[in-house]
Amino acid sequence: MAHTQRSPRIVILGTGMGALGAAHRLEAESLRPVLYDAHDYFGGHTASFDHPGGWTFDDGPHVSFTKDERIRDLFTANVEGEVLDVRAHIDNYWHGLLMDHPVQIHMHGLPADLITRVVTDFVAAHERSAVDLPDYEAWLRAAYGDTFAETFPMVYGLKYHTTTPANMTTEWLGPRMYRPSLAEVLQGALARTTSDTHYVTSFRYPLEGGFSSFIRPYATRFDVRLARGAQAIDPQARRVTFSDGTAETYEQLISSVPLPALIPLISGAPARVLEAAGRLAFSSAVMVNIGVPRDDISDAHIRYIYDEDLVFVRLNYPHLLSPRTVPPGHGAIQAEIYFSDKYRPLTRTPESLIDETIRDLRRSGLLREDDRIAFREARYVRYANIIYDHERAAALATVRQFLDETGVITCGRYGAWDHAWTDEAFISGEAAAERAMAALQRSTAPAVSVR
Repeated sequence: MAHTQRSPRIVILGTGMGALGAAHRLEAESLRPVLYDAHDYFGGHTASFDHPGGWTFDDGPHVSFTKDERIRDLFTANVEGEVLDVRAHIDNYWHGLLMDHPVQIHMHGLPADLITRVVTDFVAAHERSAVDLPDYEAWLRAAYGDTFAETFPMVYGLKYHTTTPANMTTEWLGPRMYRPSLAEVLQGALARTTSDTHYVTSFRYPLEGGFSSFIRPYATRFDVRLARGAQAIDPQARRVTFSDGTAETYEQLISSVPLPALIPLISGAPARVLEAAGRLAFSSAVMVNIGVPRDDISDAHIRYIYDEDLVFVRLNYPHLLSPRTVPPGHGAIQAEIYFSDKYRPLTRTPESLIDETIRDLRRSGLLREDDRIAFREARYVRYANIIYDHERAAALATVRQFLDETGVITCGRYGAWDHAWTDEAFISGEAAAERAMAALQRSTAPAVSVR
């Protein structure tokens, strides 16, 4: 990009993966944006938090499993090569049984009558047409048969997404749900196998400082202003007003702010756009972080929970990601519990879920009755996952058209309103920076005289 002597004023809202991808791309063109964040910490949802005694917990479960070598090299350089390459062990808990992941090809050990019904339904499902399926529930039944769908992914999906599979589309699936052959189903039912078909077969994690170490150098390298959340955006005056009363003018504005929170900030947003933003559904999470004085509490890094009566839906074990996230000889559990404003509101304090989580960990045998709790914490995460309900597509189209008209460029999981993983969110930020630079070029291009 050709530059004038004056550097254009580019403002980025947020300091998560999308915002950092944008700042990284702009830096490569010798542009220096200013990043603002409403929080008093850096990193958005990829932040990590250190606690007294040697405990480190991420703001939700994060590992890097990107296949993009450029992003891998970038993250590695940011931690000066101090990264662990880990072979992922993921399993599933169902009524006291532990099975490797995914369950559909690791059913050995389940009750014989359940396996018989699953296999029978699986064969029948594959004899039916799987064309023009109306929703996620229909996809599950077509992919796995009724018995498996109702026993495993439909139960898990309701806990995780907070709404029924029938109320969801299938746009988000990608590689997340593996569709096996009949031979794979039978082999995994008749004997334990080592078949590994999950999309996360290995991952990388920083040796020190939690997941946010992958992005920590940006906190000092970029111009970052914390505890200054956007309060109003005037696209006509190209000005953002912040929570401390200050204001900043911009030539280009890039935002990773979640769309339902962003649209009400923009002056002149029509009622139909505000209403559309309000229809965009998302889940929130309470992360219950537990520490105990032994490190043999699990041999799985991630554990999916299929029991309806257990409060948590997934567990991850930070000490298995890096032993330096815990004091020596200790283990840690991060339990995920999901809510949503639209479908399952949180009606109690996050802290009240700590004792319930510990109770269910012990009741399920995933913690011993005599395990001493050395650390406990509940952390509320306002935006966790996008819910792909049937209202999403139309509402998002309305919101995106308005943002295009106002010149506000969005990126990241919550700015693009999709299921982006960390590397995808970073790349979406780079794409947003490209759009901003192209807009700057158009605005500074000399007028062409037409005769």
